[in-house]
Amino acid sequence: MSNTSIPKGTRDFSPLETARRNYIFDSIREVYKLFGFVQIETPAMEQLDTLTGKYGDEGDKLLFRILNSGNFLRDVPKDLLNDDAAAALSSRICEKGLRYDLTVPFARYVVQHRNEITFPFKRFQIQPVWRADRPQKGRYREFYQCDADVIGSSSLLNETELLQIIEKVFSKLNIDVTVKINNRKILAGIAEIMNMSEHLTELTVAIDKTEKIGLNSVKDELKSRGFTENQWQILEPILILNGSSNEKLTKLDLILHNSKIAAEGLNETRKLFSYVASAGIKVKIELDLALARGLNYYTGAIIEVKANGVEIGSICGGGRYDNLTGIFGLKNISGVGISFGADRIYDVLTALELFPKSADAGTQIMFANMGEEEEIHCLNIANALRMDGVAVELYPENAKLKKQLEYADKKGIPFVAIIGGDEIKSRSAMIRNMRNREQTPIELTAEARNQLISIISTV
Repeated sequence: MSNTSIPKGTRDFSPLETARRNYIFDSIREVYKLFGFVQIETPAMEQLDTLTGKYGDEGDKLLFRILNSGNFLRDVPKDLLNDDAAAALSSRICEKGLRYDLTVPFARYVVQHRNEITFPFKRFQIQPVWRADRPQKGRYREFYQCDADVIGSSSLLNETELLQIIEKVFSKLNIDVTVKINNRKILAGIAEIMNMSEHLTELTVAIDKTEKIGLNSVKDELKSRGFTENQWQILEPILILNGSSNEKLTKLDLILHNSKIAAEGLNETRKLFSYVASAGIKVKIELDLALARGLNYYTGAIIEVKANGVEIGSICGGGRYDNLTGIFGLKNISGVGISFGADRIYDVLTALELFPKSADAGTQIMFANMGEEEEIHCLNIANALRMDGVAVELYPENAKLKKQLEYADKKGIPFVAIIGGDEIKSRSAMIRNMRNREQTPIELTAEARNQLISIISTV
């Protein structure tokens, strides 16, 4: 018997799961369009040199590499065919990789299509990404991201608009969330006063794990990376600052007063909070100084969203990147974006039982097949209902009625229309409610059909 399993960290999706995922995608897509974003798509695979070096050392390790076609070992020196030369071997036999996220491919797209784009360019993208991560709860090797980015503008109004989108999407999905923000310039200022500016990446990767592993483990990790006890004494009071966001900013003014880049980050954060107030954004937003989002390309504001009441990682995140397109030859183009994690959002909606019945809706009424004459009659009626927006099935075979009703029951179809010879003569139908098993005869006049549609649509 052949192996029918799938790779760890990937999933099949049943019709019900697919319908619920589409509910999430459609909700996000509708909000993106409200704010003037247009949709693009990019290939699942990119040139490997497009992807490497953009996510830090840890990110590069999680890239899925694709073997070159044909005899990929033909020109490889034999001394590379050992465990110690894995990295060098990979670069020789793999020219392409599966995309790690949608942001780097988007930056490549902007550079490649810059003469066709009107800046600022507001795009959204809903596609799968792949990471060679260790599968665990809420973490998959294949998952969808739902990105929105504005590129070609450095205005903080863009960050404000993205926060409005976050509020609107999660309000639409009925998920209570907390939005955490920080600024990479503040983090750069912290590294500066610790005399560790050249080790900003190591610092941000470590402190980004604070919520997950705790302060003591963060301290141990930084110590293993060469940070001293004196430097930890500077960092720890910052990570445990309490009070409102404005109070934290005031305290940081005193701690980071000698850092010019920190002052820029603090000013940007204050301005963003003022925009949030002016825009009337009600979702809970707080300054979190342990938020680092350890991706190398972020340069300004960073954003992360947590679902309240569910133990799961972030369900949305993003930030400002000023230099990403410069890597591909297009300099001085600033961008900012967010990404909704559809798979984690699905898990949250499932855990909190928040999927509406409409998300599960499939066939609304099935016509039983009572014979050759009857099925021809039902085809016309079913088509008329479909033109009115009703999802209709006609059972394909003249099977026993019990079997047809069992089919409708298993599929969760709420109504079955039964039309036999007598009903054809009287231009009527027997409507069976599959929930309570009651049967009601109706005439098939236009008025009665509208009444039927009204009943069907409420279920």
